[in-house]
Amino acid sequence: MRFDRAALARAVAREGRVARVVVTAAEGSAPREAGAAMLVWHGGQAGTIGGGALEWEAAARARRCLDAGRDAARRVPLGPGLGQCCGGAVRLLWEVYDAARLAEVPEAGLYARPLPGADGGAAPAAPGVAGGWIAEAVAPAGRPLWIWGAGHVGRALVGVLAALPGRAITWADTGPERFPEAVPEGVEAVPAADLPRLAAHAPEAAEHLILTYSHDIDLALCDALLRRGFAGCGLIGSATKRARFRSRLRAMGHAEEAVARIRCPIGDPALGKHPQAIAVGVAAEMLRAEAAE
Repeated sequence: MRFDRAALARAVAREGRVARVVVTAAEGSAPREAGAAMLVWHGGQAGTIGGGALEWEAAARARRCLDAGRDAARRVPLGPGLGQCCGGAVRLLWEVYDAARLAEVPEAGLYARPLPGADGGAAPAAPGVAGGWIAEAVAPAGRPLWIWGAGHVGRALVGVLAALPGRAITWADTGPERFPEAVPEGVEAVPAADLPRLAAHAPEAAEHLILTYSHDIDLALCDALLRRGFAGCGLIGSATKRARFRSRLRAMGHAEEAVARIRCPIGDPALGKHPQAIAVGVAAEMLRAEAAE
């Protein structure tokens, strides 16, 4: 069970007070697992605990908790009463957070607190629900992911990847006019006239996806990132572009084994070249790699 403190902090800063809804247990067939969570405020919400009638009812109750300023917990059967046929049940916890309560959540480590109405007991030493307590591991800020280019594919990638947990996305392009008016929450848009120069300031632990409007800029970024160091790097393109770039990067003095670390093409070519298809393929590629760790 993981507590996304960064997402909660952004929502509290924007809305003032936010309800967090978390699945504390799932029994039988249920749409989401224990630990799934969403944030709810008057006028909106983020995240999901499975959708459908369960989520609608949970969001409505979250807003009642906001009005009352109180937490709540209950078991919800997933049967005809909700118009669902899962056949299982979930236990849900609603918690109301403002800036003062957010300050009680540690920046890292384990966040343990008693469930509403629980009688004493010892706080658990590991993530989970036990003895009337819930404990969640506070999620780190996220893996740094830099996306270079705000064209059609860049926008599709940001739209898909920003919705997934565990990433801190920096989105770079050559000018502010290159970005959409609305940038997804949690994504830092960075306009920079000289993208390869900016690349020298990226964390060495970052992953990169290169898909600018210019092959020359793409090549210069590959060169800059090979000199800087990276955790992973993907380049949009074809087999022809890959061969041409590898030859030119070797001519720039980069070793073959270093150049081979740049993946090209990115995503799953079998899905096609539509921007959203590329984005789905890249997301699946990342999720599979993380699941294998």
